[in-house]
Amino acid sequence: MFDILIVGGGVSGMSCSLVLGSAKNKLFAFDKKIGVFIHQKTSSLQEALFNNAYGITPDTLGSDLLEESIQHLSKTYPHVAQIPNEKVLKIEGTFPDFIVTTNKNSYKTKTIVIGISSANTFAIEGLMQYIEPHQKSLPEKQRIQLKNSDHKVAEGIYVVGTLAGWRSQLAIAAGSGAAVATDILTLWNGGVQTHSHDSIR
Repeated sequence: MFDILIVGGGVSGMSCSLVLGSAKNKLFAFDKKIGVFIHQKTSSLQEALFNNAYGITPDTLGSDLLEESIQHLSKTYPHVAQIPNEKVLKIEGTFPDFIVTTNKNSYKTKTIVIGISSANTFAIEGLMQYIEPHQKSLPEKQRIQLKNSDHKVAEGIYVVGTLAGWRSQLAIAAGSGAAVATDILTLWNGGVQTHSHDSIR
């Protein structure tokens, strides 16, 4: 049983994973089992080049950033389980007892974060009823989002990045993932507002 499974190895999903992973020394998070499906083939970063993203060296390729994010998570927070080469097909159940089925396995989790593309090819069974047209994308692009209130789709289900209705900008997607991570940390902390920072002090 995972405490949380994050679906998506792009900007928003990895940002969420990094913030959750960084809270490992907090009493309310040290024993939490965190996993992320790092399927990246459909990420818009595959063809991206970054010159205007805060903290990222100009001329950085999105494809390199994707690979670096996997290494970063693995090296810095190895307790976060990375699940490669699996595509999520179906989500069943209700909070806190979900079953996530992929093309290879099935997993149990208490909470789910969905951080994949907003393309209209979205096809995760169990979430189709939440699909609506993307509110901040050109209609001709036919992008979609999942209905949500401040990233929350339903009890125990969150959506991040462009699929949450945000514009396709790296800093926005990363912030969306981090925001949901701190919301989850707050829940783990009994509802007391919290976040996770590192410091040189």
